[in-house]
Amino acid sequence: MLHSRLPLNRRQLAGLLVLAVFAPGQGQAQGIVQERMVMAGWSKPISEITHLLAEPEKGFFKARGIEFVYLSGAGGGDALRNLLSGQADVAFTDPGSLFAALDKGERLRAIYDVYPQNVFNVVSLKSRNLTRVADLKGKRIGVYSLSSGTRQNLQVLLHTAGLSEQDVTIVPTGLLNFAPLMQGQVDATAATDTGLLVGRQRGLGDVNVMEVRQHLNLSSDVLVVREDSYQKQKPLLRRFLKAFQDSALWMQLQPEEAARLAVRYAIDGQNEATNLEVIRLRNASSTSALTQRHGLGAIDAATLQKGAQVYRDMGLISRELSTSDFVASDLLPGKP
Repeated sequence: MLHSRLPLNRRQLAGLLVLAVFAPGQGQAQGIVQERMVMAGWSKPISEITHLLAEPEKGFFKARGIEFVYLSGAGGGDALRNLLSGQADVAFTDPGSLFAALDKGERLRAIYDVYPQNVFNVVSLKSRNLTRVADLKGKRIGVYSLSSGTRQNLQVLLHTAGLSEQDVTIVPTGLLNFAPLMQGQVDATAATDTGLLVGRQRGLGDVNVMEVRQHLNLSSDVLVVREDSYQKQKPLLRRFLKAFQDSALWMQLQPEEAARLAVRYAIDGQNEATNLEVIRLRNASSTSALTQRHGLGAIDAATLQKGAQVYRDMGLISRELSTSDFVASDLLPGKP
């Protein structure tokens, strides 16, 4: 593991957030022309992104002169397709999907690291006795979708044992994919930490968990824009990232409020206690040793470079990728 989870303490957050949470929907936004920005997400509106879904109430983007729109998706690949087709201005996607697009010649920039911690895992019932990655050979394994980070990270995990997708059967099961596991339709399922949390609360029972971060702690999700947008819209993108960071800092400092709002805004947010646990997990995955020094969103280019090399070694991409060509940190809050 490259680094452990290092959540910010409340004093640090208070200092960072002091300028961000003062009635963000008031005062600041008066007289500001609102520019529409569409974010293509990898998921439907779920509780772990409450900081974005609560925009109508909190107004973090409005305060920066941005009309924020969230476009749902079914995996990181879907988010990038919506970006490349012009339906969105920013993609909320996983590094594996980014590498695949770059490999095809798309000109893209990663501008913000949403979750520097790898939150993916592969889960099986203890009764299946799948304790090592090698035990997955010949098994049926669920993924959210064929264009999701669950599939990409499953491939990384298999690679650590000298296996590939050809050694297993991949089964797309949808976002809430623990029901097929519980019903015996798959032997294991690729998921996230928050997905596992919800699965356990719904009666999943005793399980074995293989965490991908124990092998490669590659960022789970980044914000990506087209190269032409990066070159031509820097002032707007800086405001967008500041608003995104403001919203993330609010959820770090006020998880209980976020959990309450998730009941209203998230499709899976009916249980406030569950929302709070999900939000706390996602808050933890938003921080790292690097973000402690440079603020939320700081991009670990070295780890991304390592991830790109792993994907090439696996045969998932064919080109050598250099982070100097697709990572841009100059738009992050605090940069000149």
